[in-house]
Formats: sequence, C-alpha cells, structure tokens
Amino acid sequence: MSKFIVSLSPHAHGNDSVERNMYGVIIALVPALVVSFLYFGIGSALVCAVSVAACVFFEWAITKYLLKRPTSISDGSAILTGLLLGFNLPSNLPLWIIVIGALVAIGIGKMTFGGLGCNPFNPALVGRCFLLVSFPAQMTSWPVVGQLGKYADATTGATPLSIMKNAIKTGDSSVLDQLPDSLHLLLGNVDGGAGTIGEVCALALLIGLAYMLWKKIITWHIPVSIIATVFVFCGLLHLANPVYADPVAAIFSGGLMLGAIFMATDYVTSPMTHKGQIIYGVCIGLLTVIIRNWGSYPEGMSFAILIMNAFTPLINTYVKPKRFGEVQEK
Repeated sequence: MSKFIVSLSPHAHGNDSVERNMYGVIIALVPALVVSFLYFGIGSALVCAVSVAACVFFEWAITKYLLKRPTSISDGSAILTGLLLGFNLPSNLPLWIIVIGALVAIGIGKMTFGGLGCNPFNPALVGRCFLLVSFPAQMTSWPVVGQLGKYADATTGATPLSIMKNAIKTGDSSVLDQLPDSLHLLLGNVDGGAGTIGEVCALALLIGLAYMLWKKIITWHIPVSIIATVFVFCGLLHLANPVYADPVAAIFSGGLMLGAIFMATDYVTSPMTHKGQIIYGVCIGLLTVIIRNWGSYPEGMSFAILIMNAFTPLINTYVKPKRFGEVQEK
C-alpha cells in the first residue's frame, strides 16, 4: 500500500516571475513614454535612453566586479529603474547629472542592500531625491511642451504645482486662474512648464494602471487609496479656503499619478497585505498634501513615498494576514 505524502508548501507553481512582472510594468509605461516623446521630443528620448543605459551598466558592473556574482540585468529591474528615474526628470536635464542619478539609484538605493528584493527604499526615487537636493536649479527647470527639436536650450515655464504654491504663498485665489482646465491637465497639453517627463499626461498613466490591473501585476489598493486621500483632503482645503486648488486639479497635476501607480506600488518597498497597503496609501496621500501645501517644495509625492517606505516593515509587522486554520480570539 502506497503512502500519501504531502510535502511542505508551496504546492502549486503560478506563472508569476520577476521577469514577467518587471516587463509587464515596462509595457504599462509605454503609453506615457510615447506621449512624452510627442510632447518633449529629443529631450525626452535622450533623458530616458541615458537613464536606462546608465542604470543597466551600473547594475552589471557592481554585480560583476564588486559583488562578484552572476549579473541580473536580464530580469528587467534595472531597465525599469532607469525608465522610472528618467520619468522623474525634466527633459532638459544635462546628461552627466542623469548618470549621477543612475549611480545613486542603483549603487546606493539598490545594490548596497544586496540587490533586487533587499532594498528598503524605491531606487528610482532615491536617485531622483538625491538629484533634487544636489542640483535644485537644474531639477526644477521645466521645459514647455512642443519643443520637439530642442534639448539644452528649451524654453521653460511655471508648472501647475508652482502656480498652486504661488497662490498659497500670496493668499490670492485669483492666481489659480492661470491653471489649465481639467481636460488639459488630463491630456497633458498645458501651457507653461509641464513638469517631469513621466507626469505630463495623466491619461497615459491611467491606461498603464488599467493594463497592470488587467494583468494582475498590481492591485487597486495602493493607487486608489492615495488618489482618494489626496482628492478628499484637497477638497476639504478648497472648501475651507479657495486659495487651495480644487481636488481634480490636484490629482491631475505633478507626479501624483506617476507616483501612485508606478512608484508606490513597488513590490519590495510596499506592504504585503491589502489592509496594510490601504494604510500605506492613505499615509502617502496625506503626506503629499501636507508637503505640497506647506512644505518648501511644490511637489511632495517622492518624499511621501520614501517616508512610507521606511514604515513598511512596521506596517507588515502589525498588519498581518490571518493564518490558515487560526481561530480568531473573541
């Protein structure tokens, strides 16, 4: 008589893999990438290409010569980090600054901690915030859309977030009349500076969100909780004082959509449970509103995500899924 042997879990193998998910996110970024090329032209192409190439090179070099282990660039994570870093930069940023950002993102934000799966902070945001602190003038020079053939000499202008910040500083709600309407913010065809490469078109980012939800690469919990929190709190502020922008303008402006959909949802640096993800998303949304309205920088999304990355282990510790077969205490 043969014995029925049950081995330790896992008992079934799904079709998920690091490569599948990484390249799935890259595919989801394609609509925003195409729009950035249409709006910024050669500047967008140069920044993204250099960022991706530098991130792939630094990961290969560090893995091969410092860590002395097989290279991992084929899993797509370095390409994704480079693309996301490029999306968080202005389209006229000097190439040598991009290379520095890539080195910080890969070398400090990722490989210092052991590589993919070990980093406590989102590598692309580590690189972006380092550049923002180190090169504030270059990182806050926003080219106007439509200058397809221009790069270093592109004309710059004020972004919607800068206009919102100016309205708060002056206490004059009429300053908000300079903001583009909601449709233009959604499509990205705005007057003045449009912001970073990846935040220019909210619609393209929402298409990427739909794709990732369809492919089950991410769940709705983090992006929806962030966007809903910003919408609610900005709505309350706008009702209390019209000097604060309306919530629709707030969620379609700046890097909110890019951060909520592609940066905060990073597997490694976000909570594991759905309840934890909602807590994480609400806190990111609240911190973003606070930094945008009362902080020194017009944008607060990157800092909010990095702050909550630090709290992810704490959230995972206290918000755990119920164990299979566990009897809940009354």
